[in-house]
Amino acid sequence: MRIAILAPIAWRTPPEGYGPWEQVASTITEALVKKGYEVSLFASGNSITSARLEAICELPYETDKNSDPKVLECLHISNLMEQAEDFDIIHNHFDFLPLTYTRLIETPMITTIHGFSSPKILPVYKKYDSSVAYISISNANRHKDLNYLDTIYHGVDPAHFTFRRKKEDYLLYFGRIHPEKGLHAAIEIAEKSGYDLKIAGLIQDENYFRNEIEPSINGRNIEYLGNLGKDERDKILGGAKALLHPIFFEEPFGLSVLEAMMCGTPVIAFSRGSMPELIKNGVTGFLVHTIKEAVTAVRKLGEIEPASCRLHAETNFSLEKMITSYIKAYKTVIKHY
Repeated sequence: MRIAILAPIAWRTPPEGYGPWEQVASTITEALVKKGYEVSLFASGNSITSARLEAICELPYETDKNSDPKVLECLHISNLMEQAEDFDIIHNHFDFLPLTYTRLIETPMITTIHGFSSPKILPVYKKYDSSVAYISISNANRHKDLNYLDTIYHGVDPAHFTFRRKKEDYLLYFGRIHPEKGLHAAIEIAEKSGYDLKIAGLIQDENYFRNEIEPSINGRNIEYLGNLGKDERDKILGGAKALLHPIFFEEPFGLSVLEAMMCGTPVIAFSRGSMPELIKNGVTGFLVHTIKEAVTAVRKLGEIEPASCRLHAETNFSLEKMITSYIKAYKTVIKHY
């Protein structure tokens, strides 16, 4: 089977810090290569992969601010589509734009829908619903007007995450810094719980960070660590007493939630979006609805066994489980689409 993986080019694949779509594309690519498949990764030129790398730009557009994102995206997608006949299947991680090529090529495509940035993009997904196989990353993120081949949860390699039974006395916020991700709520939860809070993530909303977050950062009990790479990520996730995830939107998945549990770290999350599918309430963390409930959950963290968090993550969100599901999906699509 000859497989083309189309990654976004906002960030490197895999990302150096933030870049969840690129991270998933990389994880799938490397696992397929290890299983002996012939894989081509379409990504930025500085990407790191054991597959054949196809690139039309050396740097991703979030790194090279002199580039035009739309121009690079057009060249990037067309580069794959003009070689489509060389592959048995295309696995699209690039959202809705590549769908518009699918009736111009004969190679079938499977599209992992990582989320809907806006209802305005739905007409594209609806138009190609009958000709492209859609994969949802959680049941919560399925749209009622679309048909799906399967729900395949993200998976990670347990070997890349260090299990730590003994935790330190800090809470952690790990994710992009944007109002919908709820860092302001995490700060309030930590302050009312009496624990230090470490913050890590990409500043996506500068005004939000400057006006609502930065005044609380003092380098002592509230500390911002920056946008961390994978080695620092492993250390900070593993040492945390808990990951705080007080989201204010219907989150499609939440890789940091999975990664925390893989390190044996429980998660306290607002019960929205995919959180009930990821977190086993009372076993791997707590699903709450308010800041008050989250503060109460912090006091109950002693009830959570780190080994239960790790076991849950390995059982339900392993790399092997994800790859097996995708290979099955590829074969189904090649046969029926």
